[in-house]
Amino acid sequence: MAATGTTPGTTSTTPAGRPLENEPILSLRDVRVGYDDKIVQQQLSFDVHRGSIFAIMGGSGAGKSTVLSTLIGLTEPQAGTMTFAGENYWALSTRERALFGRRFGVLFQTGALWSSLTVGENVALPMQMFTNLDKRTMRRLVELKLALVGLEEAIDLLPAQLSGGMAKRAGLARALALDPEVLFLDEPSAGLDPVAARRLDDLILDLRDALGATIVVVSHDLLSLFAIADDGVFLDAKARSAIAHGSAAELRDQSEDPRVQAFMRREDPGSSGPHPSPYLEHKLWQVHGSQR
Repeated sequence: MAATGTTPGTTSTTPAGRPLENEPILSLRDVRVGYDDKIVQQQLSFDVHRGSIFAIMGGSGAGKSTVLSTLIGLTEPQAGTMTFAGENYWALSTRERALFGRRFGVLFQTGALWSSLTVGENVALPMQMFTNLDKRTMRRLVELKLALVGLEEAIDLLPAQLSGGMAKRAGLARALALDPEVLFLDEPSAGLDPVAARRLDDLILDLRDALGATIVVVSHDLLSLFAIADDGVFLDAKARSAIAHGSAAELRDQSEDPRVQAFMRREDPGSSGPHPSPYLEHKLWQVHGSQR
């Protein structure tokens, strides 16, 4: 089935005409993901270009969170290859993958902040785990990361004292703690009111432009996808594969596939609304929880 939009390995442009880098930072080729004997998605091939905001789209149950779990190094694919900065990620040793993991930042759907730690302590956690910085330097970096998301005054607050939007921004500051090359966002606007969601969109664009980070986002929020995403892939649950490539706006305006149109124009009520993805947070606890 022909896919609409960007073809893997080619140069594309953003809706504003900004060229995407020809060399991708992240590539999937013939990847299959699933659990035991169950195939969730297969034959996935796409590129995420440096400086892009790449959207993983599709209805509930399409496997977006499962794919994201593979992209952030939590779940090994059943088949295929994933390359990051030219390296075959899953062919690396466990230690080498851990070092690569420092180049990723992840914002989970709920923010996944540790409730017993202050905002500042939450942001400092990756620095404590992966660097040898002294406390004074770490404190200054934490203040900088919180300033980037407009939360410098919340450094000593507990997560329970934050609004939903503030918790998302705190989680984003923690995701930025190690200056990642790729920032992964899992349903960033889920649970936010429309005003807070649009402010978060603006913040994501500002961070991409200011820091030059590449961003991969899973989202059901079409307003957000139309506003920020310049490339992407559409996953279909029945086909168990990607049936379209391109930005959300390109898929809305150019795709002739009725499944894509149903999602992009909200013609199918079953495709609307955020779908919880506790799987990723469970995997994070399995990987890092024992270290606390």
